[in-house]
Amino acid sequence: RSLLLGLVSSLCVFLSADFTSSLSITTPDQMIEKAKGETAYLPCKFTLSPEDQGPLDIEWLLSPADNQKVDQVIILYSGDKIYDDYYQDLKGRVHFTSSDLKSGDASINVTNLRLSDIGTYQCKVKKAPGVGNKKIQLTVLVKPSGIRCYVDGSEEIGNDFKLKCEPKEGSLPLQYEWQKLSNSQKLPTLWLPDMKSPVISVKNASTEYSGTYSCTVTNRVGSDQCQLRLNVVPPSNRAGTIAGAIVGILLALVLIGLIVFCCRKKRREEKYEKEVHHDIREDVPPPKSRASTARSYIGSNHSSLGSMSPSNMEGYAKTQYNQVPSEDFERTPQSPTLPPAKVAAPNLSRMGAVPVMIPAQSKDGSIV
Repeated sequence: RSLLLGLVSSLCVFLSADFTSSLSITTPDQMIEKAKGETAYLPCKFTLSPEDQGPLDIEWLLSPADNQKVDQVIILYSGDKIYDDYYQDLKGRVHFTSSDLKSGDASINVTNLRLSDIGTYQCKVKKAPGVGNKKIQLTVLVKPSGIRCYVDGSEEIGNDFKLKCEPKEGSLPLQYEWQKLSNSQKLPTLWLPDMKSPVISVKNASTEYSGTYSCTVTNRVGSDQCQLRLNVVPPSNRAGTIAGAIVGILLALVLIGLIVFCCRKKRREEKYEKEVHHDIREDVPPPKSRASTARSYIGSNHSSLGSMSPSNMEGYAKTQYNQVPSEDFERTPQSPTLPPAKVAAPNLSRMGAVPVMIPAQSKDGSIV
């Protein structure tokens, strides 16, 4: 029995000595929440024992929130050198916080946080024969931002409308708080149930509701605020507004009709002027000279002789001869000593008519 007690005592001493001589990480497992764009500090502090004589190795791994992705080494210390280019998504954004890792501080900073940085980070420290590891859950949240306050409806007495508060982005859960900043600093009693919600429903509005209101949106990593001005006014004259709109439309139609009429009228006038100008150039021949008129007149008389019978040729010749305008002839000046030349009648035999001699006059006017 005494022998058994001695063995148990020896075992306890052995186990206690082994425990105290092993490497241990003093930082507990924990969860950290940070806002997007901020820097996350991930602690990992350890202690060594005299028995830990091997080379010091420190390794940080990331288990992404997406379970389909495998664990990734994000930074490593080995052989007195740091390697931080294993994981492209964190390259240049992960650093050891201590310049002397052998002092027992393997903590890191992750800067400019992104939503893709969400996951479980594991710190592993090894110095043979001691080995230790700890896990830290990192959650990246988005602060409320881009808050927009507005009135949904007509701000008139007796109307129903809504006051709305909408953030552009922000991680859930979000908390809302409405406040009145002007006039009486209290919200209307009917609004109290909605003062913690993003929408306030206003029923049968009155002028006492007018004022400046603020809405504050908050989550675990930040908050943002917006303001709106509510001005409840008497109902507008809708009938007058509608009548004015109708009159305006009619006037616009009349004006459009006048413009179209004027354009068509101008187009018809231009078309008429072009047609008249074209007719003048194509249908009206140029005026003829006096000489060409006389030749045409004589030529027409000669051409008509062929259709005359011998019985009336003499009378017709005399008549036509006397009808020729004297001013249309261009007589060749003759010498006074030479006898006048006899004018020979044209050869009418070729034209199917009897030849006729046209008498000539002497100086005293007698016919030769």
